[in-house]
Amino acid sequence: MKLNKLSLKDQGRFNRYLAYSSRRLAAFSFANIYIWHSLYEINWVIVRDNLCVFFKDTLGCFMYLPPLGKGKVAPEVIEAAFDLMGAINQNPGLCRIENIPQEDADDYRQAGCRVREKYPDYLCLRKELELLKGNKFKSQRAACNYFIKHYDYTVLPLQLSAQAACLGLFDAWAAQRKSVHPDPVYRGMLEDNHKVIRSAFRNYRSLHFEGIAIKVDQEIRGFSFGYKLSDDTFCVLYEITDLAVKGLAQFIFRQFSCQLKGYKYINIMDDSGLANLARTKLSYHPVRLIPAYIATRE
Repeated sequence: MKLNKLSLKDQGRFNRYLAYSSRRLAAFSFANIYIWHSLYEINWVIVRDNLCVFFKDTLGCFMYLPPLGKGKVAPEVIEAAFDLMGAINQNPGLCRIENIPQEDADDYRQAGCRVREKYPDYLCLRKELELLKGNKFKSQRAACNYFIKHYDYTVLPLQLSAQAACLGLFDAWAAQRKSVHPDPVYRGMLEDNHKVIRSAFRNYRSLHFEGIAIKVDQEIRGFSFGYKLSDDTFCVLYEITDLAVKGLAQFIFRQFSCQLKGYKYINIMDDSGLANLARTKLSYHPVRLIPAYIATRE
């Protein structure tokens, strides 16, 4: 079975198959899939009218998403997907299907797979992030007020003309994070995101990203952008701020939420298993943690 290399021309085809899913998990977006081509060779194939997406690097091959099709996935499709990965991977333990929604997990168990939970996505009510009402948002509200009172700032739509400034800010932010986090796994994630965010900017218009930038004293000190996940949900892919500007992180998150009035929910993605990131996301009191699962073959 011939695998097809992913290109921007495949966006329409992918969106048709992605529309079959509930699209609550951040991974179920062509934009989210495509930006990873800076780290992986991404290929796809249609198996019994199911779209199967494979990520491959020097270690091996896995499926970033479950097979996408109408209705329940057939055991034959799951088996064919594992066979395709098995033909590539010398180590069968690398064969896996990621980002399986909770409602589909039993289909994989019934097909003879071992299924385990991975990190959930955090889903917030946009209106709550805009208003920050009540005692539960007291610290975020105070941080926003401090920023507004103490800084001369401008809020702008994120444009490609700001790309160089934003990438420079990202590099400075990553260096700051590395200085206080010696964990090699976390540092590796920062290096990966160095490549991924550049891929996102290179394809900003083609992938229909939307974002804002904050200037402080006429210099970009923060930016955030993401993509439409569904008719009622927007996903924030990146939020980067100068850590020396007190209250900016809280302000830009609130400001972006204010500008996304067409959506009911904001998905702020998963925490990658990092305790500090989990604490930050939980502090915004998500209305739901969206489970995701990984299937491997017994």
